Amino acid sequence: MFAAIFNIGWAATQVSHMAMVNCITLNSTSRVALTSSRNAFSMVANLGLYAIALVVFGVSEAVTKESTECQYRWIAYSSITVGCCFVVIFLMGTKEPRLRIDLKESCRARIPWSHWFRKILYYQVAMVYLLTRLVLNVSQAYLAFFVIDDLQMAQSAKALIPAIIYICSFVVSVMLQEIPWNGKRLKAYYCAGGIIWIFCGVAILLLSRSINSYMYAISIFIGIANALMLVTAISMQSVLIGSELGGCAFVCGSLSFLDKMSCGLALYVLQSHQSTSPKVDVNINQHFYFSVTRYGLGLVPAVCSLIGVVVTYFMELDSTILKPLRQPLLLE
Repeated sequence: MFAAIFNIGWAATQVSHMAMVNCITLNSTSRVALTSSRNAFSMVANLGLYAIALVVFGVSEAVTKESTECQYRWIAYSSITVGCCFVVIFLMGTKEPRLRIDLKESCRARIPWSHWFRKILYYQVAMVYLLTRLVLNVSQAYLAFFVIDDLQMAQSAKALIPAIIYICSFVVSVMLQEIPWNGKRLKAYYCAGGIIWIFCGVAILLLSRSINSYMYAISIFIGIANALMLVTAISMQSVLIGSELGGCAFVCGSLSFLDKMSCGLALYVLQSHQSTSPKVDVNINQHFYFSVTRYGLGLVPAVCSLIGVVVTYFMELDSTILKPLRQPLLLE
């Protein structure tokens, strides 16, 4: 019940925040810069959670089951408190700006859902965004299990490897803000991220326990690929919306709905085979075998990345390069 309540609130927050980017500016480069900034601070939030956990684990020791539960309860309390503080600061401390330029009534008017269903680009962007979220969410769900169960690395690795991914994603997200963007560059950078993930997926499928330290290097490329794919996939939504701001919430909401349904279904299918998956020993000395965890972290993201790259290649996006922050929509 609480998981359902949380996801209702999360969906409302996510959709409104993504739609807000398109309402701040009409400039394509500025929209990508805002999306990059949004993704960068998401990585900061993820790393902040690790910092909170480090403090809690340092202050109290987990000797019994009850003390372990208490540790994670305090991590949850602290995270919720920090998040609520930033929400209050945003809602109370941010003055809502007014329009700098007058948009046509057709741009601000509510756009019917059928308008988007008649666009081929809507289905292409939806497919790319869905596949991108599958790559990120499925790989994130199985990362810790693969590191501990399949590779049998140290317990610290299940925290260190995600931290490396978040740091690399943060750095790449910051760098993406400095690039003038158009449709061709969005496609090129997305394809680059997808190709990197394909190689990472193949490496994960072939990685054995005897060389499990290579997982640290693979995690660097996963972080780079995650940032490239997510920032450009979300920015493709902005290209689809354009100046038709009356429908940006529907576009973001419908794509987010597809993303959550597909990720839930994919994880359900993978988990349904978790207990029945055979362990095939290819080399006893290397302790190498295929498992659902290995497929979830390696095969599924690689296949989704390949399909995403193919769909992106056939997209038709605007090739005009606009300099950033030259076409502001809002005025303080």
